[in-house]
Amino acid sequence: MKAIQCVAFGAPEDLIVADVPLPEPGPGELRVRVHAAAVNYPDGLIVQGLYQHKPALPFVPGLEAAGVIDAVGPGCSGFAPGERVAAMAPVGAYAEAMIVPAEKVVKLDDAMSFAHGAAFCTTYGTAYHALVQRGRLAARETLLVLGAAGGVGLAAVQIGKALGARVIAAASTPAKLALAKAMGADALIDYSTEDLRERVKEITGGRGVDVVYDPLGDRFAEPAMRSLAWDGRYLVVGFAAGEIPRLPTNILLLKNAAILGVFYGEWARREPAANRDNLAALFRLYREADVRPHIDRTFALEDAATAIRFLLDRKVMGKVVLTM
Repeated sequence: MKAIQCVAFGAPEDLIVADVPLPEPGPGELRVRVHAAAVNYPDGLIVQGLYQHKPALPFVPGLEAAGVIDAVGPGCSGFAPGERVAAMAPVGAYAEAMIVPAEKVVKLDDAMSFAHGAAFCTTYGTAYHALVQRGRLAARETLLVLGAAGGVGLAAVQIGKALGARVIAAASTPAKLALAKAMGADALIDYSTEDLRERVKEITGGRGVDVVYDPLGDRFAEPAMRSLAWDGRYLVVGFAAGEIPRLPTNILLLKNAAILGVFYGEWARREPAANRDNLAALFRLYREADVRPHIDRTFALEDAATAIRFLLDRKVMGKVVLTM
């Protein structure tokens, strides 16, 4: 089969297209014929050796795919060849087939395309876990989403609205803000031309926001944290803008506020039953509330390096998907 391989940690452009043997599932494993694979920000970090998890070389990158089961290993119950599924694993999705532990596979809703299936579970699972378990976002609260036109940002905008919150979307261009508005945002901030903190004050009448959802870090973090209301919650989702920020924690004391880390992959590993409940809730939102990915662009498998670079350079609005 054809697969993308990382033979040494480095730039995405160092990835190679290889012909490798079709893998066989072992006990408790499924083989999924991949129809679509999502390109996620951690994929770009993993191939550079910059992520928390460093797989042994060589490896096939890609943590999320959708396709059809074509082989079932011993000891797997509840799955059969021919079923449409989404699969999540630390690596392996950038290939025509991948081996996945059965507990990392969920059956796709009949209404969901393979492209949406590949782009849904990790991104929307991250946002849902962040807002529900970590941020405890309630109806009628105000949510500020940074990087609101990226994959996890748009997911947070949509899920926040579905939970009944007022959503303020912050992004860097008018086009990105227009997309966030189309996805349900109530108010917009262009932080390339506007002062983030001052605009939050203006929008909220000086009260501030109850929850900040931050996948960016860097220079956006401090003004966003200073924009918290009393008892506010600041969600650390990632550092896509570059530097890991150093924050003045006295602000937390003065606002009785909290900083909360969001490590969705590890939480899902430790709490598989709770994660399945979250995914079931998300599939309901997909069907009933039109909470679904915006696919910005698709690439062929052979163009995986270009797709990762497109994402790392922050040129993406929504999600990027590889198709087989």
